[in-house]
Amino acid sequence: MVNGRERGALSRYQSLRRLMLAALLVSLFAILLFGQSLFPPETTMHEAIEMFGVLLIFLGIAGRLWSTLYIGGRKSEEVVADGPYSITRNPLYLFSSVAAAGVGAQIGSFTAMIGFGLICAAAFHIVILREERFLKKAMGAPYEAYLKRVPRFFPDLSLYQEGNTGSFKPRLLLTTLLDGLVFLVALPFFEMIDAAQVSGWLPVLFRLP
Repeated sequence: MVNGRERGALSRYQSLRRLMLAALLVSLFAILLFGQSLFPPETTMHEAIEMFGVLLIFLGIAGRLWSTLYIGGRKSEEVVADGPYSITRNPLYLFSSVAAAGVGAQIGSFTAMIGFGLICAAAFHIVILREERFLKKAMGAPYEAYLKRVPRFFPDLSLYQEGNTGSFKPRLLLTTLLDGLVFLVALPFFEMIDAAQVSGWLPVLFRLP
């Protein structure tokens, strides 16, 4: 069990996560204003990559909501090891990276799709390491055992346990849903970029496969 001061510190880490995600996506959006896929808009391959990206975005949002159902405000109270937390220690970060890959796919590029996902995962890795140091100190042996049993990021499906969601807090689900809307902004945003590039309003400075 952590005290009020420690709970506040963890809350700051979680706020840092949201700020880092928002800053990362805005920066990548700005860079891709002047980039275009090797597959021109309206071509079959371009559209297929975009649609696959849409699926990744919704998978990421659904996964984040699923994770929030289990974490339910308990992260600062106890070791949560049920549901998605039984197969990866950081499902919120994992699903955020999946959604970020979907955002990158909206340019119609495999490179952008993979790059967005990897850059997002790398940025979250920094936050994950800080959280782990904090939680080791705050929760001790139970958390140490959890670290040894469950992988940090990439899930091990063989470890899955349904468990229970504990005392779920609807407000947290709403907050997670609102966070996820950042990813959905990519859909109309990249459509506008495509239109502006096709019309010549935006110059194309580089192309990605």
